Amino acid sequence: MGYKYEILIVDDVSENIQVAINILKNKEYNFSFALNAKQAIEIIKTKRFDLMLLDVMMPEIDGFTLAKMVKNTSAIKDTPIIFLTAKVDIESVEEGFNLGAVDYVTKPFHPIELKSRVANHLELYRYRRELAYNNKKLTNEIGTAQTQHLLELDSAQKEIIFILTGILEADSGETAWHVRRVAILARKIALIDGSLNEIDMDTLTLAAPLHDIGKILITNDILHKPGKLTDEEFRTIKEHPAHAIKILEKSDRAIIKAARSIAYEHHENYDGTGYPQGLKGEGIHIYARIVAIADVLDALTHERAYKEAWTFEKAAEYIIGLSGTKFDPHLIQLFSDNLESFKEIIEGDKCL
Repeated sequence: MGYKYEILIVDDVSENIQVAINILKNKEYNFSFALNAKQAIEIIKTKRFDLMLLDVMMPEIDGFTLAKMVKNTSAIKDTPIIFLTAKVDIESVEEGFNLGAVDYVTKPFHPIELKSRVANHLELYRYRRELAYNNKKLTNEIGTAQTQHLLELDSAQKEIIFILTGILEADSGETAWHVRRVAILARKIALIDGSLNEIDMDTLTLAAPLHDIGKILITNDILHKPGKLTDEEFRTIKEHPAHAIKILEKSDRAIIKAARSIAYEHHENYDGTGYPQGLKGEGIHIYARIVAIADVLDALTHERAYKEAWTFEKAAEYIIGLSGTKFDPHLIQLFSDNLESFKEIIEGDKCL
């Protein structure tokens, strides 16, 4: 039997704990739970955990205080913490990350999002442990590169979440779920492709949610217009890749650089007829080619103010029909060969 991840869930509402366990149910996970911070402290003394999911608003000792205790205890200070809470104001989010949390997921839990976030952080934590264990066996060059990558992931991920939180508070819930789903779909495409290494996979997953960040500079009367856009409105929409460059240009982090490439290039077409640069074929970054498919698939299969949701079958047929013109034919072949796995993601999300 393989390694079992130990996960601690702390919430003063037992129903919330059960919902989280039901969502995360996995043969690779062992769950422990506590109904308050005092119980959690006692459990932490007896077992080492790979991840802690903490509610914020608990009586007597809240989740933020419990997180401080964890981070001030040397034996467990590196254990990743995800806050699961209904508190979504920017001050609470900022406080959570300042306390050393790796993520912040809002209630009610969105199953696909929660599964993805938990899996990603468990994987990253495993990398840290393996790096520490094998450090003496690795060359200085390899060890340094891996260490820098892990630090990069931590810092860039927090930076991305800060940016997204500010955007989504000012935008619609429709857009908030879209960026999360695009990241999940993009990772799925990359997994099937198999050409990206683990570092590239993590980079893509963390950068993909920023693919449309430039749209925050486009007014909602155009973004969510029920009817057809005028020529002038469409020209305005097409400016959002350039806006993204302006928003993201001040960071030199690898993942933010990847986000710049995705945001600027995911509207390029494989045959060179896209915008804003008219890039063609493999001249378009692989991240952008992957996100282009994920973006269109999710947009077509979900209702928007200006359109009804398409069936998965209709959307898939449309996307496959654009192989070699709009989309990378190699990636489209992989998509076509694995339709059921993508349908499961899309339809599983709609049944929530």
